[in-house]
Amino acid sequence: MMIWRSKTLILLVILGIFLTQIESLRFELESGHTKCIAEEIKGHSMTVGKYHIVNPNEGYPLPDTHKVTVRVTSAQGNSHAHHYAENVHEGHFSFETAEGADYHTCFTAADHKPPVKLTIDFDWKSGVAAKDWTNVAKKASVEAMESELKHMLEIVQGVHDEMFYLREREEEMQELNRDTSYKLAWMTGLSILICLSVAGLQVWHLKTFFEKKKLI
Repeated sequence: MMIWRSKTLILLVILGIFLTQIESLRFELESGHTKCIAEEIKGHSMTVGKYHIVNPNEGYPLPDTHKVTVRVTSAQGNSHAHHYAENVHEGHFSFETAEGADYHTCFTAADHKPPVKLTIDFDWKSGVAAKDWTNVAKKASVEAMESELKHMLEIVQGVHDEMFYLREREEEMQELNRDTSYKLAWMTGLSILICLSVAGLQVWHLKTFFEKKKLI
């Protein structure tokens, strides 16, 4: 019974780590600067982001200087922007990833004199966490239990896909290690061969030299 409970606890921890990919943070950005946030997202996953600039003077309109340009791109060399917004104080984006990669959300604050410092709230979700299950239940007009079961099914499917994804990454790393070890062994053997050849040439040269000088 204790072993079964331990396995259940481990499974819950794995679910929390791998499937609830939520990036919620607050950071500061000085005018004239850019700050990028990266998130590794597997292919064919839904990702949703929401951002807004915190008003430094609560109860008053947001200053005109408090605007940013936001761009979301993939690190795979694709120049296409999944989201682009210029001179905004808030916004959101959502898209389905075509391939597994590192995705970057970059915030750029316009240059001002004197410089100002912006505080930005950014919430980034991907995978199962990116789905709005409340709206799903409303649109489908289903019972609360049915919506929860569907949620659990998505979690199980997510665990299955995540495990296969991690296994593929592990195989890629093992193949890279084998290839590196092979190249290292080949370079070591070549270095030893070159050193022995140079040593042989030096011995031959010295022997020839001494024979000419009739020292041996």
